[in-house]
Amino acid sequence: MKALIDVDTGICGFRTNVTASSDDGQYVTLEIETDCDKTRQLADRLAAAGPIDAFQEISPVNDGVIMQAVRATLRGCCAGCAAPVGIFKAMQVAAGLALPKDVVIRIAKE
Repeated sequence: MKALIDVDTGICGFRTNVTASSDDGQYVTLEIETDCDKTRQLADRLAAAGPIDAFQEISPVNDGVIMQAVRATLRGCCAGCAAPVGIFKAMQVAAGLALPKDVVIRIAKE
């Protein structure tokens, strides 16, 4: 299965496109295109890890490869970036662990 995700990360103006593919419903290959330097570093770290084991990623016992890479890469202001959520959701859908449905975050200030 293949999942396509487009993330508009908000006020920074950066976009991230994720293509997640899985032939066996467990191991997922991620292709991440972005114009953000920090998310590019995250994408490179994930690419170096090779195919992601989706079952390990959703395990409540430990942090998966995606979470470890996010924590190592996105610090400071970038810690609240929405791109990692898109990456994780793409992995889930590609592995058949979630149905494809848009995720929406609305932000307002009073």
